[in-house]
Amino acid sequence: MTLPVSLEFSFIKRTLQFRFEAGTSRGVMHTREVFWIKAHRKGDLDLLGWGEAAPLAGLSPDFGPDFESQLSDVLKQANARAWDLEEESLLQQVKALVPFPLPSIRFGLETALLDFLNGGRKRILANAFFDEGRPIPINGLIWMGTKEFMLQQINQKLGEGFACLKLKIGAIDFAQELEILRYIREQEAAKDLVLRVDANGAFSIQEAMGKLELLHDFGMHSIEQPIAVGQWKAMRELAVNSPIPIALDEELIGRPAKEEVLNSIQPQYLILKPSLLGGILETREWIQLAEKMGIGWWMTSALESSIGLNAISQLTSTYLPSLPQGLGTGKLYLNNLESPLLVSNGEIQYLPDGIWETPS
Repeated sequence: MTLPVSLEFSFIKRTLQFRFEAGTSRGVMHTREVFWIKAHRKGDLDLLGWGEAAPLAGLSPDFGPDFESQLSDVLKQANARAWDLEEESLLQQVKALVPFPLPSIRFGLETALLDFLNGGRKRILANAFFDEGRPIPINGLIWMGTKEFMLQQINQKLGEGFACLKLKIGAIDFAQELEILRYIREQEAAKDLVLRVDANGAFSIQEAMGKLELLHDFGMHSIEQPIAVGQWKAMRELAVNSPIPIALDEELIGRPAKEEVLNSIQPQYLILKPSLLGGILETREWIQLAEKMGIGWWMTSALESSIGLNAISQLTSTYLPSLPQGLGTGKLYLNNLESPLLVSNGEIQYLPDGIWETPS
C-alpha cells in the first residue's frame, strides 16, 4: 500500500485552428480552445502527466466565459489534497472533487492523473491500442457544408479505404442530401460500405418519420439524434417504429439519471463522448447499463486534440470494439500536437516509435 502524495496541477491553453470550416447544426466553427492539464509531484518535473479539458460550444455543460476560472478553482483544490496513486482510487477521488456539471474538467483531471500514474508516457489504461499497437476500426466523418464540399470529402474517404462513413446532415436542403447518399451508393467502392448519418436533432417531430423512410432506401446503419433532445415520448416512438436504428448522442449529455433516459427511450445505440459525459467512470457506467439492456454503443471523440483523442482511444480499446468508432478527428486541425496517432485504411493506430510534441 502506497502513502497518498501531494501533486501539483496547472494548465496550458491553446486555440486550435480547423483546416476548413467545420459545419455543425449549430453553425460553423473555425477555431476551438483546449486546456491541457499538467500533473507532477511538487518540485519534481521529471515525470509529467497530461490530460485535456476541452469544452465544446453548444454541447458541453461547462462551456462558457467562466470556464477558465472554474478550471483554476478545481486545480487549486487538487493541489491542496493528497492523492492515493491507484487507478480506481484516482478515478473515485476525481469524481468526489469535481461536480457533475463540469464533465470536461473531470475528464481532463482523470486523464492527467492516469498518465502520471502510468509513467507520463501518454498511457492511460491497460489496453491493446497502446500496449500492443492494435488498431481500432473507425468511421470516416463527412462534415456538413455545400453539396460540392461534402462530395469532395466522400471521394477522399472512399479513396482512403474507409469501410464506414458517417455523414452530418441537416445543414443543406434534404433533397440534396439524398442526392449525396445516392451518389455514394452508385460508387463501386461503396458497394458494401456502412453508412451512418447524424442529424444533430435537425428534424421536426412531424417530419422525422417521413425522412427516416426516405433515408432507409440507402441502407442506413443508424441515425444519430434525429430530433432535438428532451422529447422522450417522440424519440421513443421513433425508436419503436423507425426503419433505421436510432442512436442517442446529445440526449445523454448532462444526464446523471442514466437508467431513466434509456428506459424511457429504449434506443438501439448510444454514442459515447467521454469528455462531454463526465469522463471515464461516467462512460463506463453508460456502457455497463447499455450492455445490460442489450443496447449497442460506440465511442466518439468530441473534437479534442491529440491528448484527448489518445485517452479516448485507449478507453475504447479496453472493450476491444468490433464496430467502427468515431475516432478519426485528429487531422482536423492545422496546429494539433504531433503524436503517434495514425489514421490509415479506416483505422486509428498508436505507433510505438512515434513522437509526442510537448504541450506549450
